[in-house]
Amino acid sequence: HHPNVERLDDPDDPYVKQEFQWSLFSNQTFEECSKLIHPLGSTEHYGIYGSSNGLVCISDEILNFDSPIHIWNPSVRKLRTPPISNNIKFSYIALQFGFHPGVDDYKAVRMMRTNKNALAVEVYSLRTDSWKMIAAIPPWLKCTWQHYKGTFFDGVAYHVIQKGPIFSVMSFDSGSEEFEEFIAPDAISGTFGLCIDIYKEQICLLFRCYGCEEGMNKVDLWVLQKKRWKQLCPFIFPLDEDSVAVGISIDDELLMEITDFDKGVADLYLCNYESKEVLETGIKLAVMKYDEIEFLFAITYLQSLVLLNNY
Repeated sequence: HHPNVERLDDPDDPYVKQEFQWSLFSNQTFEECSKLIHPLGSTEHYGIYGSSNGLVCISDEILNFDSPIHIWNPSVRKLRTPPISNNIKFSYIALQFGFHPGVDDYKAVRMMRTNKNALAVEVYSLRTDSWKMIAAIPPWLKCTWQHYKGTFFDGVAYHVIQKGPIFSVMSFDSGSEEFEEFIAPDAISGTFGLCIDIYKEQICLLFRCYGCEEGMNKVDLWVLQKKRWKQLCPFIFPLDEDSVAVGISIDDELLMEITDFDKGVADLYLCNYESKEVLETGIKLAVMKYDEIEFLFAITYLQSLVLLNNY
């Protein structure tokens, strides 16, 4: 089976501060398969920064330059802890992980901002168990910009960034070590309701669209084809207007959530692109709040027997 990984709340005792946990759910029955206790027994909250072929990359929920990173296969309980890189000691921007088929290696990519507002990028190779600093940063990244969301596909890390009023997707190939920039479609005017993911083996952008007929919700969809954005028919489905896209499932269905702000939880729904059918999964996502920013997570996970010994 192909479980989804969900961040859950534990409402056992309403009088005790709610604890968060990661759990595996089947994407067919939506039943909980297992709870993902930290492999080293840590009780601190942790984040998942990528999932590929049964391996997940975990680190601190709030990243620092010295946050330990672990590559973990929870199905066979195998763990690899990369050495902590001392190259950069500045503010974190992003950490991503995935498999690069071109070089047959698992890669972790971390981006950090130096004290001069310049970008620094490091790549970890599971095969060599070492970090490499990327020396050639393109001029168009040597400016002030804001990072929002990202994903990892086919060995390439993708990030939604904003430079002034312009939104674009920056890509970094962890094999060739090349950067590219793809200006986002004009319709994308903000980050609320914006999501980047993989749809039918293509990088896609999802953006919530207003002005749909009453009782219906609309999410615009673009895919990156031959380095250009191609707009597909939008997702249109009967769901509360407060619903927000959080990603694409392993079966290319739209993951949507509706948050109950009073309870601090969100209900997870699956929306089928062709049939427009909406399925309530019964899964409750925890909503975590840092200052005024709210987060919730749902990550696709495919079980495997990768032992990490060959890398």
